[in-house]
Amino acid sequence: MQNNNTLTSPTLTDISADSFVQAYNLFVQQGDFISLTRQFEQGLAQTGRENNLNFNVKGAKVSLLDSGVLLVEPQSSATSDKPSKSIVISSGIHGNETAPIEIVQQIVGDIIAQKITLKHRTLFIMGNPVAMNIAKRFQTENLNRLFCGKHQDIAACFEKDRAEKLERYVSAFFNAGTENGEVTNYHYDLHTAIRNSKYEKFAIYPFQNGKPWDKEQLSFMASCGVNTILFGHGPSGTFSYYSSANFSAHAFTIELGKVRPFGENDMANFSAMTEQLTALVTDRELSLKTFANADFNLFTALGDITKVSENFKLYIDDSASNFTDYPVDTLLSTDTGQEYRTTQPGESIVFPNANVGNGQRAVLMVVPTTLS
Repeated sequence: MQNNNTLTSPTLTDISADSFVQAYNLFVQQGDFISLTRQFEQGLAQTGRENNLNFNVKGAKVSLLDSGVLLVEPQSSATSDKPSKSIVISSGIHGNETAPIEIVQQIVGDIIAQKITLKHRTLFIMGNPVAMNIAKRFQTENLNRLFCGKHQDIAACFEKDRAEKLERYVSAFFNAGTENGEVTNYHYDLHTAIRNSKYEKFAIYPFQNGKPWDKEQLSFMASCGVNTILFGHGPSGTFSYYSSANFSAHAFTIELGKVRPFGENDMANFSAMTEQLTALVTDRELSLKTFANADFNLFTALGDITKVSENFKLYIDDSASNFTDYPVDTLLSTDTGQEYRTTQPGESIVFPNANVGNGQRAVLMVVPTTLS
């Protein structure tokens, strides 16, 4: 593709100006968002919407707000074409979860190659470039526990700074969307899991604080190939909860399978997700099946098993899959002065991990449910 919107005068001072100009211009030409993000993992000195890191593609303006943060806005003077959706699609909050990063890359690449025309404001995010480069979940702190201001409670590190910046970018993005009148907000935070799952793909629907669960959104998840849903049971520090709680966004944390290195993902396994997200941002028709409980595996959270001390022991095999269920009265953990035994039929585990800090969740306990 020919694109003459190249950067000629660098304004970034804390990185090599020449190397950045070359990398940025290559991104404008070829759309390799992953490479640009990884090359400048610490972020950019001049950030935000008003920098000179902007270029046009068919029907849209593309703005690089920061390393791994790309705003794409449709450009139209027609009132009838005003965007009615503000959409955040995030990936790489855990750096070794590469399939979601490659999904974002595919959509961004298609926009820049002008294979698709964007119709709604969309913020694309690759969340933790430092962790991407070391192929780990995080460098110092779990980024997906630091939103909703929780980054304020930890010592200085890359993830602390990154969580604060991502909150700022997302807040500005959703607030700017209201300039177009009534807009519906969305945030799909894409992940893959550390361990296998009884249900390969599943989504966590953030706590709604009394608001009803949106069945049309559940049908959208099913159309993306995700029909196992875990309903959140309380406020949290996750990225999707931040958007849901602060901007009434339809939001999900979406687990798309097992962690694999870059280049080892079978992207055909994620085709439904990629196609439906592309349809959402381009305003293609979404054909959704009417919600029915029988089409889903629905779970509600009972609560967490929390590691209290260094005496904590977890009696769950390392090979146990997410959503493995245990008979009533099965001992799952012990800690100083306490133990956890299952109490309900169908009680199952999600995200078991004994290698967490004191005071952190070691296992999420869930049980099957239905919606009325």
